[in-house]
Amino acid sequence: MTRYVGAIDQGTTSSRFIIFDHDGEIVALDQREHAQIYPRPGWVEHDATEIWRHTRDVIAGALAEAGLSPADLACVGLANQRETTLLWDRRTGAPLHNAIVWMDTRTDALVARFSAQGGKDRLRAKTGLPLSTYFSSLKLVWLLENIPGAREKAAAGEALFGTMDSWIAWNLTGRHFTDATNAARTQLMNLETLQWDEELLALFDIPRACLPEIRSSSEIYRACREPLAGVALSGALGDQHAALIGQACFSPGDAKNTYGTGCFLLMNIGETPRISTKGLLTTLAYKLGDEKPVYALEGSVAIAGALVQWLRDNLGIIEKSSDIEQLAASVPDNGDVYFTPAFAGLYAPYWRESARGVIAGLTRFSTKAHIARAALEAVAFQSFDVVEAMAADSGVALEELRVDGGMAVNELLMQFQADILAAPVVRPHCIETTALGAAYAAGLATGFWKSVDELAAHWRVDRRWRPRMASEERGRRLAKWRKAVTRSFDWTD
Repeated sequence: MTRYVGAIDQGTTSSRFIIFDHDGEIVALDQREHAQIYPRPGWVEHDATEIWRHTRDVIAGALAEAGLSPADLACVGLANQRETTLLWDRRTGAPLHNAIVWMDTRTDALVARFSAQGGKDRLRAKTGLPLSTYFSSLKLVWLLENIPGAREKAAAGEALFGTMDSWIAWNLTGRHFTDATNAARTQLMNLETLQWDEELLALFDIPRACLPEIRSSSEIYRACREPLAGVALSGALGDQHAALIGQACFSPGDAKNTYGTGCFLLMNIGETPRISTKGLLTTLAYKLGDEKPVYALEGSVAIAGALVQWLRDNLGIIEKSSDIEQLAASVPDNGDVYFTPAFAGLYAPYWRESARGVIAGLTRFSTKAHIARAALEAVAFQSFDVVEAMAADSGVALEELRVDGGMAVNELLMQFQADILAAPVVRPHCIETTALGAAYAAGLATGFWKSVDELAAHWRVDRRWRPRMASEERGRRLAKWRKAVTRSFDWTD
């Protein structure tokens, strides 16, 4: 039997290919960053052609590192940045425009237009999502309304819509499809039927001919072409859903937080969708083959690792992203500095598109170390806000938080997260849980792994942080954080 499974992890800042063995251990990894394009304030784009080129490069790189060929892979899975929206020409394969990234805010006027009747929550019952610049629906509306000829091509099926999973899969297999987790983030899919909803398509005036077919998260879609010729593409999920599987969160109440460009906390809520009343999203967690769909509550934070990149690239406070922990640890506390990183507005649980970034509490005593520490703490505070809303929504108190993503290696952040949550934070042995979850989904479809119980047996703890902050100090810091958050509201109104 072939001993390995591959996984494409197409993220917001980079694309990676990781090869796993049967025990879920990493055999090889290759990674390439792609350009972040900022045409105007609040606009964020990616060159989809560059992303596909880098995807090919990292596949070749990881195979070369491991001394393997595509024939050594039993199958391949795909995880992707969600909501990022693209239209491309069916005949030539050329994008009609740069991909509009999930954190882009150019559709704020469209949010107001579609919220005028019924408010921002008018679609929650069907989609689990509020009207927001975050989701794909309004990004696609913008493309159709602003790119010459786009609507006509889309209506004729000559232009294809997709999130980045569809784009990569189309280039790999020639098949135009998406999985149900990614479809759930378009705001065009009905959460209960897991199909495109005719009323939603009519509301947004979206031509059905441009939409991909919706498939499950784990099934054999088609054999790949180069650079994975003959390998079955058999798993596809949005990155956060993949991480939920990679963290073995298979039971209701299990929760994980991924610290990447943004921060995404998901809790498994079982086979029945529950609409949030506390500013969270209801989303499809995963659908494995013919099994019943599993749902999740989600709290999305727009800016986490992106804040560290901003300190590096825009302010020059650090030379490398990894330098932030040492700089932040050089001071004993934040010096009463609080950072609300609302660069793209505030997501859950606030949903304030007009919020903007604020650094509060600065004095002559403040240094770049205090700002660095406040930036790390902002990630933990935002995650606390989501956990608090999730407990109120679900009625389930968080027993522990499983963490992954690039920032999970930052031990100062992880300890502060445990302190501010007053709950243990647990990092697994493998923190590449997004790629691992995609590999698991692919392997389940091909019989490489037999069951989710087998997957859960692979999960094990690398490190556990327990809270050690006094409750009075915790309360004081949370009060200051909430005060800083209010200062960021309504900046663009």
